[in-house]
Amino acid sequence: MGLIGEVLLLPFAPVRGSAWVIRQVLSEAERIYYDPATVRAELARLEERLEAGEIDEEEFDRLEDELLDRLETGPRPSAGTNDWTSR
Repeated sequence: MGLIGEVLLLPFAPVRGSAWVIRQVLSEAERIYYDPATVRAELARLEERLEAGEIDEEEFDRLEDELLDRLETGPRPSAGTNDWTSR
């Protein structure tokens, strides 16, 4: 975009900046949510809750299925981007 276009769009800079920040926060939240290490830690905590009697078998099975689905359906890094699983 040329200099004139940038000058004309200058009043919208806060909106464009806010949208960028929101995309970055959403991307990081999604990365953490689907991170295999995070899901494994949640599975371990879930098992501890079952053993402590905080939840029953039915609740454990339901929550375990949700966590395993997160592992299977999580976003995969596309070619040319940082591999978030190596962090």
